[in-house]
Amino acid sequence: MLERDVVSWNSLISVFSENGYCLESVNCFRELKKTGLGVNSVSVVSVLPPCSALEDRDKVIGEGIHGYVIKLGLDTQVTVGNVLVDFYGKYGDSQDALRAFRYMVQKNVVSWNTIIGNLTHDGLCIDALCLFRAMLANGTQFNSFTISTLLPALVELGFFKMAQEIHGHSIRQGWDSDVFVANSLVDMYAKWCHAKEASDVFNGIKWKNIVSWNAMIANLAQNKCELEAIDLIREMQANDDSPNSITFANALPACARIAALNHGKEIHARSIRVEVCSDLFVSNALVDMYAKSGYLDLARNVFEISERDEISYNALIVGYARSLHCSEALYLFVEMGLAGLKYDTVSFMGALSACANLSAIKRGKEVHALSIRKHFHSHLFVANSLLDLYTKRGHLDVAKRIFDQIQDKDVASWNAMILGYGMQGKHGVAIDLFDRMKDENLECDSVSYIAVLTACSHCRLVERGKMYFNQMSSQNIQRTQMHYACMVDLLGRAGFMDEAVELIKAMPFEPGADVWGALLGACGVNGNLELGRWAAEHLFKLKPGHSGYYILLSNMYAEVGRWEEAVEIRELKKSKGVQKNPGYNWVDIGSK
Repeated sequence: MLERDVVSWNSLISVFSENGYCLESVNCFRELKKTGLGVNSVSVVSVLPPCSALEDRDKVIGEGIHGYVIKLGLDTQVTVGNVLVDFYGKYGDSQDALRAFRYMVQKNVVSWNTIIGNLTHDGLCIDALCLFRAMLANGTQFNSFTISTLLPALVELGFFKMAQEIHGHSIRQGWDSDVFVANSLVDMYAKWCHAKEASDVFNGIKWKNIVSWNAMIANLAQNKCELEAIDLIREMQANDDSPNSITFANALPACARIAALNHGKEIHARSIRVEVCSDLFVSNALVDMYAKSGYLDLARNVFEISERDEISYNALIVGYARSLHCSEALYLFVEMGLAGLKYDTVSFMGALSACANLSAIKRGKEVHALSIRKHFHSHLFVANSLLDLYTKRGHLDVAKRIFDQIQDKDVASWNAMILGYGMQGKHGVAIDLFDRMKDENLECDSVSYIAVLTACSHCRLVERGKMYFNQMSSQNIQRTQMHYACMVDLLGRAGFMDEAVELIKAMPFEPGADVWGALLGACGVNGNLELGRWAAEHLFKLKPGHSGYYILLSNMYAEVGRWEEAVEIRELKKSKGVQKNPGYNWVDIGSK
């Protein structure tokens, strides 16, 4: 081009900006300044947006342009003011964005929408709501974009009624059909667990985009409709909409919650096909899904070939801590620190759980000391993990000191101590703790009752145990196999065998191995061979490979001199190829 005017330069700046060539756009702007042709509002509106995408010196460049704009007097123009507010907001400087907004001579709806959206994005939701009210007081008519930016702020603030009113206003204005408003509404109802309302809004969207699908998949996954969330990905693809990394990151945790490994593998394969499996959020979700499903080898494979951050390590540490490979959790915990990554509550919970399961008290103390240095030891979840470690190893004095220092104890804190005292034979203390917990107006849970019923059983407090067992119904706590097993053990130890049998027959579901095992154990104590045989026959069907049941029944016959039956049971065990259950233990040598 032989002759260039300001329009030519502006066009070039705009082309570079729109195509992501941010530095080139800024350089063109500088060249335009040198030509003496004069910078106008179009030049500024074209060059400022890419400044927030530049690394390192982006704010300095943008601030320089802002100063030049003031010098030229262009800051009085509303379009320039809007782009300045947007620049500072996208850079993450809310105060400068507000300052630029307040200095604007003229404001339009775009000005208000920009600042409200920026404040919401930065988590300053109260400020965003105050500005919305100021917008109304100013007489500026808000639009559908205002609604879509304001709704996330109302969600964060928990202002459900106000959000519903805005939804109603959107319907009256016909904005509910706007895809951006609808997407915000789906997200809003999903986060407040109103699955039906979210579905109604989603189904009413005529032209769904990727955000619509992702919001609805997240809604279903969050509201325990995991299979529907997985099915929606298939429907999405049938609708010729391609899933992205957010889609998979929302769906994979749903697979983990319902142990739907095949669905998870299917989603993994799809993420490979659309080339997003290397995305950090997706790879972390895959590691978490495989780890929670118990497939630690697959989780490790994804972990090894992917980019890693704290979440990647935590998912695998917790997965190993819940398995028979707890030592791997500790190796990863050390590796995580050496990699320069920061430990958090999940890291310490996983490492302490691994130490508790390994009975590695010395290593547990080292992790405890590290949690103190990193100021995580007072966090409730970490403190509860410490209680679990020390109570399992019988260090009740240390556990009690930690317990007493916890400011806001939850039910898990109390359960750990009740179980700990119970395991160490201090059943009276365990029962007293349970009663103290109730006095603190803390809602007991299923584990609390297992702990206290076990303590009652060992103390042979039959009436008290019955009272606790009956209390569960009034607290709407579902009785499980373990609760019935505890009661059968309690009644059996005290010699109330007929009551134990009646309880089993009255169970609302089929008794499991825990219940029959408790009855067989009680029969062994009381020498009741008939009931023992009855319990054992059920156990042979439920757990045919467990040698302990055969040996216990055989010993019961042998103790009363019924040698033929004793030999018969031993032969039955041999004919079924049942081997003695191998024992194993972890030995803590030094710090290993």
